[in-house]
Amino acid sequence: MSQTEADAARVVGPSKPWWREPWPWIIMAGPAAAIVGCIITIVLAVQNFSDQAIEDGGVKRGLVVTKQAPVEAPTAPSNPEP
Repeated sequence: MSQTEADAARVVGPSKPWWREPWPWIIMAGPAAAIVGCIITIVLAVQNFSDQAIEDGGVKRGLVVTKQAPVEAPTAPSNPEP
């Protein structure tokens, strides 16, 4: 080992395992918080809104909800021809 390598090893010191460093945990905190928030949102949506009736002309067939166009009643012509 050269003199500069020995000096560098003395300055840096022994490295710690990755789980003892703070940066991996800081980097993983954002995605972990997003996952927890998503799970909370799904649970609240299922608990509070799963039994609501469909309104506004929607029809549910299985998991698909479609909206039907309103049916207009035929009207008499406004200007009858003579």
